[in-house]
Amino acid sequence: MDIEKILASVVAVRASIPDNAFTADALGVRREGSGVVIRENGLILTIGYLITEADDVWITSRDGRKVPGHALAYDQESGFGLVQALAPLELPALEIGDSDNAAVGDPIVFADGEGQYVRGNIVAKQEFAGYWEYLLDEAIFITPAHPSWGGAAMVDAEGRLIGVGSLRLQMSKGGEIADINMVVPINLLAPILDDLLNSGELKRQPRPWLGAFSAETNGDVVVMSVTENGPAAKAGLKRGDVISEIRDGEVDGLADFYRKVWESGPPGAEIPMRVLRDGREAWLRVKSADRNDFLLKPQLQ
Repeated sequence: MDIEKILASVVAVRASIPDNAFTADALGVRREGSGVVIRENGLILTIGYLITEADDVWITSRDGRKVPGHALAYDQESGFGLVQALAPLELPALEIGDSDNAAVGDPIVFADGEGQYVRGNIVAKQEFAGYWEYLLDEAIFITPAHPSWGGAAMVDAEGRLIGVGSLRLQMSKGGEIADINMVVPINLLAPILDDLLNSGELKRQPRPWLGAFSAETNGDVVVMSVTENGPAAKAGLKRGDVISEIRDGEVDGLADFYRKVWESGPPGAEIPMRVLRDGREAWLRVKSADRNDFLLKPQLQ
């Protein structure tokens, strides 16, 4: 594997977000991470939370050249984001591999836009449910963890891109705790890339969104907080509520909760849910929304 060749295709991404943006409080107004050049014209794949609602994006190559970028799109379902360089980058595109063929135990290299990289292995491929109404059927988990994981490139033994870094987590095995990274598999990109490039969003119907941040505890879905003025808050959902039923179906963990919500209809559909609060049961009706309606749209610089 040619490490220098790989590093040449990974760039640093820095984004500024308006103070009044929907995600400003949760994600900050100055975001830094990495991105991967996937086309010779300067198209960059990154993790979407770096560029959500960004009004100013700068790309820095490993040799220190800085060029402006435009936040093209952010896909809520996969978590991928796209940035287009607005000046010639003159950097090679990294070859895209096949994340479906990646297996537990396979060696990988995880590289960021500052030229730092770790050699590691895939330790798991499994379902991942995030507290922000996010679900991957089969995320990739690697160790050791990279200290700068957001938007970093994960490549296989042949130097092909098989994933983009999203999170740093901890895994318990044999009584020991290890830091790991969660990586979004690259095969999620191909089915959505044309839509994102042509219109900045997917042609399919968006998922209904509640505006609830939830965690799973011993199989129970517990509300940690709700978005101010979001659907869940307006319906009366509160921190500490345990969501036990959606419509007529019992909720079996966080992933099942999300799937039941998303199967309840398009954004705007009313979703009845049974919650346990202070030892008592209550039914709420949450009128869902489209999360994208709350976000500032990218403006061409």
